Amino acid sequence: MSVTAVGFDLDYTLAVPTRDRETILSEAAAAAGAPPLSREAYLRAHQDNLTRETREPIFETLLDEHGSPVDPEHVATAYRERITDAVVPADGVESMLVGLRTTYRVGLLTNGPVVAQEAKLDKLGWRDYFDTALVTGALPAGKPDERAFEALLDALGVPPEETVYVGDSVHHDIAGAHDAGLLPVQVLGEGCDDPDPRAIAHIPRESLPTELPELLADL
Repeated sequence: MSVTAVGFDLDYTLAVPTRDRETILSEAAAAAGAPPLSREAYLRAHQDNLTRETREPIFETLLDEHGSPVDPEHVATAYRERITDAVVPADGVESMLVGLRTTYRVGLLTNGPVVAQEAKLDKLGWRDYFDTALVTGALPAGKPDERAFEALLDALGVPPEETVYVGDSVHHDIAGAHDAGLLPVQVLGEGCDDPDPRAIAHIPRESLPTELPELLADL
């Protein structure tokens, strides 16, 4: 059975930050008058808040841990502004997406609060690059939960066995897609996880625009 659809993760797969995220977090906390916040603590809180409208609950958790009276909305806004400003397309992915849509249904499934992730899409100008673009903040569950991948399949109108899902995170993308019956392709590079055997292929991010279309044609 041939592939009829391709789904993508966003961060570190199709888009990358121009600056280190730990630095951006520190700058945002300082700008809002908050205490120093660790990237590790942020990621833990983020995982617990994948179906939210904004990052405010994430920073509420972090600030409570520090006993800080700073308004979490102020920190969330400062962080969103800096992250959005720093995000840029990975080299060559825009022309790749345009080309893929001539043959396949193309979707996006990205973890995170709605406002934050949609701000990135607006900054990138990618609203018309996908047949569907889903943010888990608007879904019942985030990746790696099968319900997130089922929402993508439903929106694209395709079965899992005909769908390749491309992402960088072993836990969220590769394991999640594999368990939901999709064909996972792992992106490798700076900020990405080590190769996982559940992926049907491993592609360096800089080679994605050339290697992915070739892989899809061979499946």
